[in-house]
Amino acid sequence: MSAGESSGSVVRRILLGSQLRRLRDARGITREAAGYSIRASESKISRMELGRVSFKARDVEDLLTLYGVVDEAEREALLGLAREANVTGWWHSYGDVLPGWFQTYIGLEGAASLIRVYEVQFVHGLLQTEAYAHAVVERGMRGGPAAEIDRRVALRLERQKILVSERAPVLHVVLDEAALHRPYGSREVMRAQLDHLLEMSERPNITLQVMPFSFGGHAGESGAFTMLRFPESDLSDVVFLEQLTSALYLDKAEDVAQYERAMSRLHDDSPGEKESRELLHGLLREA
Repeated sequence: MSAGESSGSVVRRILLGSQLRRLRDARGITREAAGYSIRASESKISRMELGRVSFKARDVEDLLTLYGVVDEAEREALLGLAREANVTGWWHSYGDVLPGWFQTYIGLEGAASLIRVYEVQFVHGLLQTEAYAHAVVERGMRGGPAAEIDRRVALRLERQKILVSERAPVLHVVLDEAALHRPYGSREVMRAQLDHLLEMSERPNITLQVMPFSFGGHAGESGAFTMLRFPESDLSDVVFLEQLTSALYLDKAEDVAQYERAMSRLHDDSPGEKESRELLHGLLREA
């Protein structure tokens, strides 16, 4: 199974969930009534419609019948989507160190065609070296078992493979200069990380900008965020906001539009790629 197939299963879950929600709304059926029809709770229907759980074929068949979907071709298309949505992602083998709320993000990240990021605390995970990633994870898990730290770093390195895959996304990262001054690991680790950023910034699918201290206040005042866009035209952009013990996934048009404006301003206000590379070279000379 390819990474693209397993990542795509998350997108298919979300697509199927949105289709089921649309069909339910069109018939004026409550979530409670829909849950009753499949011997489940209202919250189970909510999780299904948000693409947060796997789908049983029998449940989907019963819901389609309840929603008046009798056309065999339409039913089979949605049931096929359910089968594809249940493909297990490669990241499930890291379930021992991977929070459930982050599994959804990894699937979405792997299926995205465009990833836009603003990061302020540290270099974004997709652009971290192994040594820098180890220092970040170790700092976040003070006193944690060495084996678990190594597993988390291995997971991060596995995620990075999408950047060189056949279906590599376009990655546009704005790093606050603060992330480049905050030391993780030794001086040699930080120098190697800066070198790596310079190397990665030359890849055709990666754009890296640095928001310098000298600019002052800027549109990233609310903190780090990630925007994901997908090749499927009927799937809306998703904004990912990571928190200490959970995450928010925003896909309402008005929420996404606000982050779109913030991201656009960050892109416009930050120095361009050439100037950002010069800033990185300057930091490397000082490191």
